[in-house]
Amino acid sequence: MAALRGGSGVLWRRGEGRHRGHGDRLPPGPSLPVPLSAGFLPALQLVRRGSKAVTRHWKAMHFQRQKLMAVTEYVAPRPAVPPRCLPRRKEAEVAEEDNGYVRLLQRQVEEAFRDNRMIAVCQYNAMPGEDMVLLRHYLHKHNIEVKFFLNEIVRPVLSQSKYRNLLPLFVARNILLVSRETKAKEMLRVLKGVPQINLLGACIDDTILSRQGVENFAKLPALEVVQGQAVGALSLLPSQTSSLLQRSSAHLTALLDQHIRRLQEGEGGTLAQPSPAQSPQGTH
Repeated sequence: MAALRGGSGVLWRRGEGRHRGHGDRLPPGPSLPVPLSAGFLPALQLVRRGSKAVTRHWKAMHFQRQKLMAVTEYVAPRPAVPPRCLPRRKEAEVAEEDNGYVRLLQRQVEEAFRDNRMIAVCQYNAMPGEDMVLLRHYLHKHNIEVKFFLNEIVRPVLSQSKYRNLLPLFVARNILLVSRETKAKEMLRVLKGVPQINLLGACIDDTILSRQGVENFAKLPALEVVQGQAVGALSLLPSQTSSLLQRSSAHLTALLDQHIRRLQEGEGGTLAQPSPAQSPQGTH
């Protein structure tokens, strides 16, 4: 028996004649409502299945709209000179014109090499961000700055400058330590506690040095001390020369003074003694 849910929470029986036989049917009249018992589920449930209706089908555009679209279509103006008549530009020039950010970075590299007396090239390995901040802080105390440049930016600049001998150092990931003063000793002291950064070479006062050369340069005294020593050495030689030249004249002057003094003493002694012709004859 199939049952359908009706209004007011009741079920309506349908198809009871199936149990009585194929030809038996219920007498005409309204169906009797049966109260719905607790926990009863209907034996027949209607569930809609199937695909949804598709309403977006392709439809040809109306011929009047086609005419309107054809009339209002944008037509680009033709150039005064055909492109085939213009000289071809090289690919390098086109890339250089298009990429202005690369030119900006290359200009910064040129300024770093031009405005600083010490440029150190170091190999940079992965390290925590906090250690990098501390490294920048310690180097900044000695007026040393840390700069990051890609090798693709640095190599074209160095190949056209007097620093082209530094090109073999720019192979892996590198950083630059630049300073307006030659503070190699302070830089080596700071890098000694950072094993992730290895010094490869440097350019100090337009002189390219290796790692060993930088260490030897750091052992030299300060420029002021060397200048004082040079001035002292240079002033010592003239003073010795002048003393040697003045020694003979001073000695000669001293001898003449002594001789004059003796002559004066001799003249004074002769005047104090009486003459031999006057003393005996005057008494007689």
